[in-house]
Amino acid sequence: MSDLDSRIEKKKKVVFWLALVCLLLIIFRVILEACTITEFSVSGNRHYTTAQIRQIVENGWFGDNTIMVALKYHNKSIRDIPFIETMDVTVQDRHSIRVQVYEKAMAGYVQYLEHYLYFDNDGKVVENASVATPGLPMVTGLNIDHFVMYEPLPVKDPDIFQTILDVTNMLKKHDIMADCIYFNDKNEITLYFAKVRVELGSSELLEEKIQQLEAMMGYLTDQSGMLDLKNYKTDSPNITFTEDR
Repeated sequence: MSDLDSRIEKKKKVVFWLALVCLLLIIFRVILEACTITEFSVSGNRHYTTAQIRQIVENGWFGDNTIMVALKYHNKSIRDIPFIETMDVTVQDRHSIRVQVYEKAMAGYVQYLEHYLYFDNDGKVVENASVATPGLPMVTGLNIDHFVMYEPLPVKDPDIFQTILDVTNMLKKHDIMADCIYFNDKNEITLYFAKVRVELGSSELLEEKIQQLEAMMGYLTDQSGMLDLKNYKTDSPNITFTEDR
């Protein structure tokens, strides 16, 4: 084979491989554009917005492509995200992604120095955050002087965590969101709402007291003062409201 023929043959190979690469790039681009995520649905999230969850899921190389997402999360859940136990990602079609969020079970949080310690039903610290997260009440009066992650908060009466859970569940049931839940040294409960304080006293008749609170929430909206429910009895309700002076 002459030098001329050899050069022609080499050029043909170069042209062939360039054409093949161009074709593959065109196919790759078509696939990417045809499988761009346009619908993103999330359920189970409370601490993170849908936009924040989407940013987590789509993080990385071509993260907004359903094929890449399917490959990345095939038989794999997302873990190691604060406040989240796990997230399952499902590709519904070439444009749609569905994410199911399973958040860590938390009963409330306490402020410790400049940190917010979130604890579960047993009082175990499950998260340590620098900012408070809406959706859970802050608990005060527990007098925390130290903590260890994933161990119960050091309190005098560990049963108080069940009371906290009962209060938060009852408030949630009646669609009431308190700013703060305070416990005194007798474990008596006071709820704080903007300019209103609600003294519940002991956890006795807790559901009935919360029901009375729910019935009065409309009246309390523009008030400033203290609602006393601690002496409430089923057979003889004793409820008073004292305005601030």
